[in-house]
Order: sequence, then C-alpha cells, then structure tokens
Amino acid sequence: MLKNCSSRFIINGGNPLHGSHYSPGNKNAALPMIAAAMMADGIVELTNLPIIRDVEVMLDLARELGAKVDLDRVARKVTIDPTTLNTVVLPPELCNRIRTSILFAGALMARSERVVISPPGGDVIGLRRLDTHFDGFKRLGMEIPENIPFEFRRKGRLHGAKILLDEASVTATENLVMAAVKAEGHTVLFNAACEPHVVNLCNMLNGMGAAITGVGTNRLEIDGVEHLHGGSFRIMPDYIESASFIAAAAATRGSIKIENTEEDDFLVLQRPFSRLGVNWTRDENGVLTFDSSLCDLRITNDVSGAIAKIDDGIWPAVPSDLLSVLIVLATQADGIVLFFEKMFESRLYFIDNLIGMGAHIVQCDPHRIVVHGSGARSLKSTRMLSPDIRAGMALVLAGLCAEGQTVIGNAESIDRGYESLEKSLSDLGADIKREIISE
Repeated sequence: MLKNCSSRFIINGGNPLHGSHYSPGNKNAALPMIAAAMMADGIVELTNLPIIRDVEVMLDLARELGAKVDLDRVARKVTIDPTTLNTVVLPPELCNRIRTSILFAGALMARSERVVISPPGGDVIGLRRLDTHFDGFKRLGMEIPENIPFEFRRKGRLHGAKILLDEASVTATENLVMAAVKAEGHTVLFNAACEPHVVNLCNMLNGMGAAITGVGTNRLEIDGVEHLHGGSFRIMPDYIESASFIAAAAATRGSIKIENTEEDDFLVLQRPFSRLGVNWTRDENGVLTFDSSLCDLRITNDVSGAIAKIDDGIWPAVPSDLLSVLIVLATQADGIVLFFEKMFESRLYFIDNLIGMGAHIVQCDPHRIVVHGSGARSLKSTRMLSPDIRAGMALVLAGLCAEGQTVIGNAESIDRGYESLEKSLSDLGADIKREIISE
C-alpha cells in the first residue's frame, strides 16, 4: 500500500534544458487498462507501464479486489491475475484518491451482479459529472444507485442498447465500452470520446476477444461476447508528458529530443505550439527533436491580424491537460494570446500564482485569460503550492524560467502524473531537488 508523505520541489531557475527524454507510458491509458484486466479469464500483462502514484493506487485497488498483482518497476510492466477476485467492494480511502476508480464499475459489472464503489476523488478542477456514466449503465440494464457508496446491481446479463452520450466524456466512454463488451447483443455508442488512450483501451479489449468496431471514431459498435481471455498489451506513450518537456525546453531556451512518440498525437499538438513559435521535427524512429535556436518564440496572430486564441476541447482539439503548460510557455514568448478553457471551470485557478510571479495575465472569467508574453526570464521566484497534476507541472515550468529560487509544495500531487520528475529534469540540466517535509 502507498504511504502518505509530504514533499516540495526547490528550483533555482535560469538553466536552459538540453538532452534527451524517453516518453513513458500514458497515464490516461494505463488506468483504464488496469481496470479492464479485471474482466479477463486469464492473466493480463501490461508493458510500458508508467511508475506513478495514480497507477499504484489503481493496482492497490486491484489487489483489494483479490487480484494477484506482480509489479516489475525496472521492466515497467505489471502482471495481473484476476481469476482470484474475491470481493466486489472497493475501499473508500483508495477510491477517494483517484478519479478512475469509477472505471471498476463497468469492468466488474461485466462479470459480477453487484459492485460497490465510493465516489471517486482526483484533481479538483471543477465539476466532473458522473451522469453520463449512470445514464449509459441504465440503458444497458444496470440498476443505478441512489445512495453513497454507489451500489450497482444487475439481474442476469446486461443487454446491448443504443446510447447517446450527452457529452463526449473519456471515462464514461471507457466505462460503457467495458460494460458493453460482455453484454448480450449489440451496443452502439454515439458521441463517444475518441482520444488516443480510448483507442488504446479498445484495442486491448479486442485483443482479449471483444468485438468493437469504429475504434478511433465517435461511433463505437460493440457485439457482446461471453468471455475475454488474457494477453500482453503495450501502453501507448504519454504525449502530454512529452509535450510538457518540450514546453520546458522551449521556455528555458534549450533543446530536447523526445524518444518513443506517436506521429498522430503530435500532429494534433503541433497546432497550439506553432501559434507560440515552437516547431519540431520527427524522424521515422519516432524521435522528436526541438531546438530553440531554430525557433522564434513569438505568438502568431490570426491571418486577419486578430489576437491569437488557443482553446481546448475534445480530441482532436487541444487537450485540456496541456493548457496549463502552454500558458506558462506563452509568458516566455513575445506577443498576446487568449486562452479559452472550455472543459473545467476550475482549471485556471492556478493563474494567481503566475500573476504573483510577475506574469502579465488578465483573467477575464473562470474560463478565459489573456497572456501578454514578455519574453525570456520575465518571471520572479516565489513560494506556492501545487493544486493538481497539470497545474503543478506548469508551476514547475514557471520555476525553471524564473529568476531566483522557487519552492513548490505538495509535490506529491505532481507525482500522480509525472514519474521521478526532479530526476528527469535534472538529467536535462535543471537545478531542481526534492525536499521531504517532516510532519
């Protein structure tokens, strides 16, 4: 089991980052794939596993259900044997640590007539509805709980249905796909999320014997099967982490090579980065190269001359998880840009920290800010707390750019999504260390 600890990052800014970084497994793919492993009739092996806090919590949840879990940290793989499951009740203290604990509902209801799950935790970035999950479950024949903890039930086998998701929720899509693959009959999911990690999950399920078509589109069709077998599956690279490191290299006027990247992912990410003057090349081996000496970190206005706008949305729009580091990068560019955060009403609350560091930012409302980039070394050091994974990484990036020493508390919140962050950045030349705080 994980142990609670308190730590902070101490950063002396001003060092350009140079070197190579290997893109680890994708956090948002690994978590649902761990839940999906509970559905197999045999052993499941997941490779290219990110060794981060959220993954460890999901594995602890699997252990609490009775699954045998063998984690090889060096090889970055985990072997899961779900045939020893002996309970359908998930402990509330673990559910409260992670948003994706709710994914065990779809996975376990595919093999059990009862599942008990406490409300999920995770980042506090605004309202994160479960209605889409519950509405879809009801259409598949599941009894929807009215009280907390959530007690899901079914009588007999789930049945296929046509389901229109009221929003293209990633976790709802994943939950409903897992519930539907062992339901009786044919299921169609309209307005399904089509992010790369959803594709990774669907490909895993098909590799286990599921019958899912339309993978990668917003219309998924699923013919239910009675059994899913085990197998070995590779977790896709984490394009959000890779993009975060590119932003760090660009903001500090450095250079970086990112190994293990997927072309289609970075085709999408290139659009917002290019608006800020950041461009890269990618070779046939999946190595992405960025060199700040070949780029002009200058914000490009619209063709009409209007102020540039970067907004997030469902794939293939700019991922919401990336917006925080793009905002910090924009402070180090020349020009003006409007950021429009459409998906979470609390995602931008960390902006006060950047303003306190001297960033020229006007917050229009909870969803929109205007950044007037003032060029390199325009930020001043300060002390602050990391509010969540992505905002925390953005604050680290700000500390790397700032003059003087920056201290970022609640570093363990960043550990939920970034593996050994201080080591990875130190290897690139950053002056960063972790300090354990005694309680």
